[in-house]
Amino acid sequence: MSIVLASSSPRRRELLERAGVVFEVVVSPAEEIHDAGMKPHLLCELNATLKAAAVAETRPDATVIGSDTLVFIDDMPLGKPADMDQAREMLRRLSGRTHQVCTGVCVIHPGGGKNVFHDLTDVTFRQLDDATIENYFSKVNPLDKAGAYGIQECGEMIVSEISGSFENVMGLPVAKVVEALE
Repeated sequence: MSIVLASSSPRRRELLERAGVVFEVVVSPAEEIHDAGMKPHLLCELNATLKAAAVAETRPDATVIGSDTLVFIDDMPLGKPADMDQAREMLRRLSGRTHQVCTGVCVIHPGGGKNVFHDLTDVTFRQLDDATIENYFSKVNPLDKAGAYGIQECGEMIVSEISGSFENVMGLPVAKVVEALE
């Protein structure tokens, strides 16, 4: 059985490889929906389904995994920042607070069967001053990360506590994905 990851994310690739999953990458051409009015988990699941479905059309022989991760605070999504100013603003907003990271996943099997699910993790940030934010950005590029941070890259500088799956915050709830593949 061929397995295809419909994502260009190096973090998702790393997580699946660590889990021993043999797969290939086909980047999805699907356009994500950005609708702050939707419930967070529904938005992530919808975007994951759009990504997986776009690749499944070209690879009906394969099991396709689509995924979408967003950071939410006060039920408002924080996607990838457009620039460094927006990244700074995101970390200031997250400073000293607990927010949620939601990853939606869609696994489409050959023949059309699918599993759609999500995982939620609570992440609490330390109090961040401007110097800490600049120091963090000197070590980590925030522009390709939802919420302008990566938990796996110097996360200890900004995060004080995680309640839930660390892998989910990285971008893929691997245990749930492996279960859906079985």
